[in-house]
Amino acid sequence: MADEIIIETRGLTKEFNGFVAVCGVDLRVRRGQIHALIGPNGAGKTTFFNLLTKFLVPTDGKIFFEGKDVTSASPAELARRGIVRSFQMSAVFPHMTVLDNVRVGLQRTLGTSFHFWKPASSLRVLDADAMELLESVDLGSFAHKVAVELPYGRKRALEIATTLAMDPQLMLLDEPTQGMSHEDVNRITALIRKVSQNRTVLMVEHNMSVVSTIADRITVMQRGQVIADGSYADVSKDPLVMEAYMGSADSELASTHSSTY
Repeated sequence: MADEIIIETRGLTKEFNGFVAVCGVDLRVRRGQIHALIGPNGAGKTTFFNLLTKFLVPTDGKIFFEGKDVTSASPAELARRGIVRSFQMSAVFPHMTVLDNVRVGLQRTLGTSFHFWKPASSLRVLDADAMELLESVDLGSFAHKVAVELPYGRKRALEIATTLAMDPQLMLLDEPTQGMSHEDVNRITALIRKVSQNRTVLMVEHNMSVVSTIADRITVMQRGQVIADGSYADVSKDPLVMEAYMGSADSELASTHSSTY
């Protein structure tokens, strides 16, 4: 199963009024790996994520998930298939408790997601599972705290917990450490490594220290195209990658190991 491709794109392209944001991208993500998508600002990474999750419709190309063509699938259908995404901005319910946020994510297991007339007490059956998820992301002691009161790094951990509540096969993490303190970056990095043990992670990330520490494979984009793909050791020495980041093929990307882009 280690060599199984869980998601693949073939010639994926997105144009906006003549501007090509993503151009013929071929990407293959192996099941059970942490795969990082990196590149300078404007490289097309977030647009590519939006194509994968169908927030944007491709101009051309195909998307395959677990060997099946899902190019025409809706965002909701992809979520049901097991593709779940987090966003650059924290997306939790700010005025609900941490526990309630996770219970909402778990509610679909009851088949009552749209039963708006049911009392909130009907969700208490999910408390044990919700607490288990919160403990797994080191938020057990914050369970009854209102989400808006959490420090930023803890909000990101809560977002990962709500993502896990959907029982994803593939987690798409968009800039999971953006804007964090060094301590929070370390916490979230360890958390991503932990939750990836039973699932696949595809992440957009600018922090090279994070990428070099946890990514099994790295794909580098520039101007909407893939310019390198492989291990960190390989791509960090690639002349095209060094030029993309530093503006010169003589520059050493490896020397920026702990920098954030």
